[in-house]
Amino acid sequence: MDNVVILEHPLLKHKITKLRDIHTGTNEFRALVSEIAMLEGYEALRDLPLEDVEVETPIETCMSPVIAGKKLAVVPILRAGLGMVDGILKLVPTAKVGHIGLYRDPETHEPHEYYCKLPSPIELRTIVVVDPMLATGGSGVAAVDFIKQHGGKKIKFMCIIAAPEGVKRLHEAHPDIQIYIGNLDRELNEHAYICPGLGDAGDRIFGTK
Repeated sequence: MDNVVILEHPLLKHKITKLRDIHTGTNEFRALVSEIAMLEGYEALRDLPLEDVEVETPIETCMSPVIAGKKLAVVPILRAGLGMVDGILKLVPTAKVGHIGLYRDPETHEPHEYYCKLPSPIELRTIVVVDPMLATGGSGVAAVDFIKQHGGKKIKFMCIIAAPEGVKRLHEAHPDIQIYIGNLDRELNEHAYICPGLGDAGDRIFGTK
């Protein structure tokens, strides 16, 4: 599928394996999510526009590139997406951070919005939506819907683990956005959990049950 990138870096794969392990505790899990987000962000942001500025080195003055235009916006889908924000901010400390709050109906598995706050002007920014899991795709589709309704145009979606069903749904609903995936897993089970997956990302990041 166009605009869908499954990342293959060995360091990324190694860290995702550690993330899956049921014996990985909260502190290590949280650190791994941040590290994985930084590795994925490095790939996802390789097309950021540049412009030359004049800089004085200890030797001479030269023209050298910096990121052009309005700064990046990182938009986590609450709550699990919060775990990925720090990794992106380590790459781009000046990025603005928005938030989209969604909860999943336990019966229909469909998302419902309870919060949306985006940096302004959102239409001039490159927006990276982050969520560790792309399962049914419902939350991803809804989040991108909300961002577009607020004027967002250049949107990327970044997840750690994805199910084929979720990738298909998000790509079909928003074929114009780039989707970056740490690992494409086998399928969803009857409870809409990714298999083999890593369990509930939010519970494992924040130590809740």
